[in-house]
Amino acid sequence: MMLMDMADHPVLFIPGPTEVDDELRQIMAMPLLGHRDPKFVATVQDVCQKLKPLFLTEQHVAFETCAGTALMEASMRNLVARGSCTLHLVGGAFGKRWSKISSACGRAPEVMEMPMGQAHSPEALAQRLQNGAQPDVVCITHNETSTGVIQPLQALSAVVHEHAPDALILVDVVTSLAGAELRFDAWGLDYAFAGTQKCLALPPGLGVYAVSNRALARAEKIEERGFLLDLPKAIKDTNDGKTLATPCVPLVYALQRQLDRIANEGMENRWQRHLDLQSRTFAWAESKGFRPFVGDAGARSPTVSCIDAGGQDVEALAKQAAAAGFKMDKGYGDLKGKAFRIGHMGDHTMARLESLLNAL
Repeated sequence: MMLMDMADHPVLFIPGPTEVDDELRQIMAMPLLGHRDPKFVATVQDVCQKLKPLFLTEQHVAFETCAGTALMEASMRNLVARGSCTLHLVGGAFGKRWSKISSACGRAPEVMEMPMGQAHSPEALAQRLQNGAQPDVVCITHNETSTGVIQPLQALSAVVHEHAPDALILVDVVTSLAGAELRFDAWGLDYAFAGTQKCLALPPGLGVYAVSNRALARAEKIEERGFLLDLPKAIKDTNDGKTLATPCVPLVYALQRQLDRIANEGMENRWQRHLDLQSRTFAWAESKGFRPFVGDAGARSPTVSCIDAGGQDVEALAKQAAAAGFKMDKGYGDLKGKAFRIGHMGDHTMARLESLLNAL
């Protein structure tokens, strides 16, 4: 089987996995090192420390060699007693996935669903928490990848703290971490997770997460938390540099370097760069007669722009992009062929985005 000529690889403007810079690819070509080697133990400890400013937290952070979906499941196993209520704010495919995982783990999910393309209202959440049974956790998909909607997370978190103070706030930040404003401690979040293949601009393979003090205390009282993703044990062992299972060693080294690069750029600068890419993408779309799928400008994702195709041929547009050396998305789930997405997350620059838009 022939290996792909890297000169021929399409530049990825899909909502993940994202384009990986050459410097990071070179790191992953390193000779392999044993995961119990003292050098690697020190690297794991260093990565854990460098994850804290990524989440803007002084509480608990760690990583695991797993997909983001595994960290969804870990939240149910660790933070909710069997049979207890989990409240899910759903507005797309990945919010639905979390509620399905809750059910599969023997918990009792309740769904508050918004039509695709609309964000949740803090007022509606307040009404639900005032008038309904108190959930053990409230699960929020910060940035719904399938529709390009970002939720008013700070406001939603404040509502939960006011009307259900004992409920933990669990957040899927898969396509917002390192791409959109996220303040774990300041916003009072309890659990947040992401994968490396989105705004961190690395290959898939690692899941990173943050856990609050009160969430960790809750987990210690939950029985049957599982083995690999037993959060109290995993957080302690990983921060000590002693991962329970063999991690993806080269990817951990690439993550270490990427966290340094992000720190050098500055979180607020990185957030603004993503907003600038979003603004340029929608300006291009509207100049060509397309409309944003998300009507409310304040609810549009900074990391993935979902554009209503207006009946135009999405397949032809994707082929045009491919002919110019780019890969774009043709719509997810119910939106396939009806809308297209441009994922401008990670390390994309304005110049690279302009090359795509010129090709289209």
